[in-house]
Amino acid sequence: MKALRWYGTHDVRVEDAPDPKIEDPRDVVIRITATAICGSDLHLYNGLMPTMEKGDVLGHEPMGIVEEVGPAVSRLKKGDRVVVPFTISCGDCFFCKKTLYSLCDTSNPNAEIARQAMGQSPAGLLGYSHMLGGFSGGQAEYLRVPFADVGPIKVESDLPDEKVLFLSDIFPTGYMAAENADIEPGDTVAVWGCGPVSQFAIQSAWMLGAGRVIAIDRVAERLEMARTHGKAETIDFSQEKVYDRLMEMTKGRGPDRCIDGVGCEAHATGSFDAIVDKAKSALHLTTDRSHVLREAIMCCRKGGTLSIPGVYIGFDDKIPMGALMNKGLTVKAGQTHTQRYLAPLLKKIEEGAIDPSFVITHTRPLADAPEMYQTFRDKQDGCIKVVLKP
Repeated sequence: MKALRWYGTHDVRVEDAPDPKIEDPRDVVIRITATAICGSDLHLYNGLMPTMEKGDVLGHEPMGIVEEVGPAVSRLKKGDRVVVPFTISCGDCFFCKKTLYSLCDTSNPNAEIARQAMGQSPAGLLGYSHMLGGFSGGQAEYLRVPFADVGPIKVESDLPDEKVLFLSDIFPTGYMAAENADIEPGDTVAVWGCGPVSQFAIQSAWMLGAGRVIAIDRVAERLEMARTHGKAETIDFSQEKVYDRLMEMTKGRGPDRCIDGVGCEAHATGSFDAIVDKAKSALHLTTDRSHVLREAIMCCRKGGTLSIPGVYIGFDDKIPMGALMNKGLTVKAGQTHTQRYLAPLLKKIEEGAIDPSFVITHTRPLADAPEMYQTFRDKQDGCIKVVLKP
């Protein structure tokens, strides 16, 4: 089969890869009909994620048609149309039974590597390093899906792929980010970043009762999408100081809820801490640039909540712990418990409450994936979300 394979920083190639096969009775193999490039894929592309190996197949936002079914799979059959969550979860362990699917104790065969880095291992992830399982990803023509009775959700309507594909990751991730923010009716919610996850966090904040949503970015197309589709007020951080503007907009109190949808590759304009981060990153002294995390802590109102869906990788420094503690902030973070949200969010799509395809700016064949990684990374051609068609 053809697949997008990783060979190093900024080096990804579409080439032949071994066809996936049933390796466990609980597996299925699907033929990919649509897959996407995620912002967190750029952390791999930019060489920030350890334990990548040359030839690894990338991608964790896939959907397609079931082609082969393992003998222990009861929920799916050949020909079913499914969306596959990026988190791999067994459904039976302590954490899965609590619907904390991204913390599955069973699905990461390389759990010891993750334990050394993080203290304990989260779930295995599709196409996201050997520390998180070494699973082949979905930017390919075919994909093996472990624990198939727990993960994939069947799409039995005639909705196009583009409307349901993002159940694989970014819609549930944005929704869980808003849920983790503990939004109360009428709250002011500030969202850092206007990439695809943040666009869904904005939409979800309204669904959960926000009275006001403020979106922060510097890319004109992303800010415009947040305004038009997300009905958000916006701040261009290249034009004004975020802290000062948020204090002005909230009469000095700060936003009730803050969502860091940026993660470890944050940019800033004229900020000393961001300059230090950039220099340390260039010298390979850190993997993470944490300006947004620091800024959100400083901006959030006393007693507020900080939700972190943005991906962090290493040991971040200069975090204002004094502000976080003395302001009494609550912090919630984590990879998405995707399986928990699949059915309710599919229902929202089917009922017309949201059309997730609004984030798509580019649809290309899989062969164009290397070019589109660069376009997405450089935010060229108005690129916000790329869908690939094998």
